[in-house]
Amino acid sequence: MEFYTHTLNNGIRIIHKPEKGEVAYCGMIINAGSRDEKEKEHGMAHFIEHVVFKGTKKRKAFHVLSRLEDVGGELNAFTSKEETCIYATCLKEDYERSMELISDITFHSVFPEKELIKEKEVIVDEINSYKDSPAELIFDDFEELLYPNHPIGRNILGTPETLKSFTRDDIFSFTDNNYHTDHMVFCSVGQQEFKKVVKLAEKYFGDIKENRREIKRQPIVTGAPQIIRTNKDTYQSHVIIGGAAYDYNHPKRLGLHLLNNLLGGPGMNSRLNMSLREKRGIAYNIESSYTAFYGTGVFSIYFGTDRKNVDKSLKIVFTELDKLRNQHLGTLQLQKAKRQLKGQIAISSENKESLMLNLGKSYLLYNKVDSLEYIYKKIDELSASDLAEIANECFNPKDLSQLIYL
Repeated sequence: MEFYTHTLNNGIRIIHKPEKGEVAYCGMIINAGSRDEKEKEHGMAHFIEHVVFKGTKKRKAFHVLSRLEDVGGELNAFTSKEETCIYATCLKEDYERSMELISDITFHSVFPEKELIKEKEVIVDEINSYKDSPAELIFDDFEELLYPNHPIGRNILGTPETLKSFTRDDIFSFTDNNYHTDHMVFCSVGQQEFKKVVKLAEKYFGDIKENRREIKRQPIVTGAPQIIRTNKDTYQSHVIIGGAAYDYNHPKRLGLHLLNNLLGGPGMNSRLNMSLREKRGIAYNIESSYTAFYGTGVFSIYFGTDRKNVDKSLKIVFTELDKLRNQHLGTLQLQKAKRQLKGQIAISSENKESLMLNLGKSYLLYNKVDSLEYIYKKIDELSASDLAEIANECFNPKDLSQLIYL
């Protein structure tokens, strides 16, 4: 994979992959998210993601939103547990316009008071909409169950009470304490010469005051496994099973990704989908997921089913987990699982927006980007015994929590 990197004097890193095409993709990824919030700041990272669009030192909210849309481009952002990202898609001739706008709203937003008041109400509505969607709410409640009394277990949106308490000074305090220049990556994919990308980065990011991170995030201790059943008065029951898993530096994380894909990944032929939906017709949606963080990770299985089928479904899920723990994959099964994962990775890399974000996150966390060839090689090196060992470490029922909405 051909890409180029550069580091500015203030610590901000640049990564660019040349790609032919009329469209360019670029964004700023910041290594700061909801896990970096103090208790009274719950929801702050996500709130900032909303209000950075509400005006800068030289632009009102309308001009921020119109700057790219007037030329057919798109401006967007997202917040996760550990990252905040502001990114844009535009015609290649508007690349500089995008970079300048991202710089302006990332570093020069002024957070007008009247805009803060309006956006707080918008996010309260967002919080309430989650409460109306048990299939989404259960994931937040489950992570809070896994990580009690730690910000990584709290939901990203915050609460109406914490949101209403936020002031402009609180926002500036959070960004000063968490938006560190050596933990920022500007990533891009498009038909731009790298020399020009560096020149523009120096112009729009080079004068940003250096603010380097001095304190590392602390590793996390998870709570004891629990089984909780609660009545939610819903037509369908919702179930999550899971527990803590490997962090993003763990050498076995790729093997867990493969097992997760085999068990309940996006393919309709995943083991759980075949067992619960195709063979028995007792679940409409079933999936498993694995997310790695700094110092920890989360593996979980989710499904929705009729209340009368909850216990039957749980038994089937644990049977599938038990098979992975106690029965080595056969040669053909293993090769098929590897080929499926490789194909999914390759197809994902063809989406240039996803490619841009993946380049940025990899460079942010590891200061490198592995080629597809290298990833394929590491997948090929996984053996059936490796996977059985991982399954026993991560899928042991005594280590897994359950949260069930009846």
